[in-house]
Amino acid sequence: MRPISIFVGALLATTSPAVAQQYDVLIRRGTVYDGSDTPARSADVAIKGDRIVAVGRIPATATAKTTIDAKGKIVAPGFIDPHSHAAPNIQTKQLAAALPMLHQGITTLMVNPDGGGPPDLTQQIIDIKTNVPGVNVIPLIGHNAVREAVMGNVARLATPAEQAKMEGLVTAAMRAGAYGLSDGPFYIPSKYSNTEEIVGLAKAASRFPHAFYTSHIRDEGNYDVGVVAAVDEVIRIAREAKIPGVVTHIKVLGPQVWGKSAEVIDNIDKARAAGVQVWADQYPYAASGSSLMASLVPGWAQEGGAAALVKRLEDPATRAKIRAEMAPNLERRAGPGAIMIRSFAADPSLEGKRLDEIARIQGKDPLDAAIDMLKRGGAPTVSFNMNEKDIEAFMRRPWTMTSTDGGLPVFGLTSEHPRAYGAFPRKLRNYVLDKPVITMQHAIHVATGLPAKVFAIPDRGRLRPGAFADVIVFDPATVRDTATYQKPHAYAVGMDYVFVNGSAALVKGKPVAERHGRVLLRRPPG
Repeated sequence: MRPISIFVGALLATTSPAVAQQYDVLIRRGTVYDGSDTPARSADVAIKGDRIVAVGRIPATATAKTTIDAKGKIVAPGFIDPHSHAAPNIQTKQLAAALPMLHQGITTLMVNPDGGGPPDLTQQIIDIKTNVPGVNVIPLIGHNAVREAVMGNVARLATPAEQAKMEGLVTAAMRAGAYGLSDGPFYIPSKYSNTEEIVGLAKAASRFPHAFYTSHIRDEGNYDVGVVAAVDEVIRIAREAKIPGVVTHIKVLGPQVWGKSAEVIDNIDKARAAGVQVWADQYPYAASGSSLMASLVPGWAQEGGAAALVKRLEDPATRAKIRAEMAPNLERRAGPGAIMIRSFAADPSLEGKRLDEIARIQGKDPLDAAIDMLKRGGAPTVSFNMNEKDIEAFMRRPWTMTSTDGGLPVFGLTSEHPRAYGAFPRKLRNYVLDKPVITMQHAIHVATGLPAKVFAIPDRGRLRPGAFADVIVFDPATVRDTATYQKPHAYAVGMDYVFVNGSAALVKGKPVAERHGRVLLRRPPG
């Protein structure tokens, strides 16, 4: 028995924090939330290389190249953003550092949401790797991308041959390492698909371990099928394809459907109780982001894209028909005073203005002002169309993760949605610290351990020995978003330290020059 005892004792000694005296980074005396949805504890965190090697009470004799006193600060896993429009800008040297994300504590994000991105991920992956991102990047394959590649922007159902080609593109992307299938049937050309088409693509993805389906649902308000039926479509796809389904940036949009969160929640809860894996993510703002075309123009008039729409608007009779159908859509968006123009290349002086203000300046009806802008290239928008009670109701659910739905803009250019700079700290400040809608424990879990579990991201989202050292240290007294709708280009504050794969990305709130993010691909590929 003695040799065995000696062996076991030696094994315990080599895995004990007490023996590992030299670390690269040692974070001491922090309030640790480890991402597992368990209460905080006072603990030290040690990093060596790109991994966490110890969490707990580390002897005072231990040394490190970098030691951080985190007393009074919160130490947590880096945040995971499952819905980011960082691509294609993160593929460029100029913006690869992803500073708006790092200042929020985001260390991993997913690109190509809403069905977007390229139909072949090869070049995108090469570009991101070549420029070395500041955060970890996970690619998705988009339904809209593969449909446009196979069919263009046509308003009809796919033929069997076209369906097979789309499924082939999804399969190829999954083999290349995509984590899952993203969709946006609110947008063209996926708007013209039926549920059966999407189920077929989701089944192609589901042949790969841990794949998932995430959707900007067909209708978040009452445009056509309605928000409840649109969420039910995600549930059906998840059930039939036997794949986790995610209602991305979940919301009920427009005064006509405020309060519908209760019915949506009930349907999701019932589906989950029946064994269907249904999840959601959410950004903590009462304003959404879209475009004039997607928000106001009827679906049939969007066929062929922006250029085809302009041609239709040149015909007086067709213009009159489009205008008549835009009127109720404008009300669904809470009226012209609720739509703000984010950018407009044809006349930058209109950026940041509401549609009603633009109409007054031009002496036009708001619908005519919108049509003129559509004819001159269109514009991305911010729409103030959500109710705080619905936002909080979704946020309280254990299946709702946190996301940004934000882009990666050039700092100071265009009237960006503030979520690009502030979503995660805003949730901490507004819904945990200032108004306790949820607990800090829950807020951190749904930004770290939960998405790591839902999306099967290996060794991320947790503070535990062996996990990758994506670690943040923030001050609960100061953490907050500073970006506003009027001044959206402003970094969040309160993130003192951010480590990506064990290397510092923010130090005392300031970015470092080196970048240490990676492209995370689904492994092993099918």
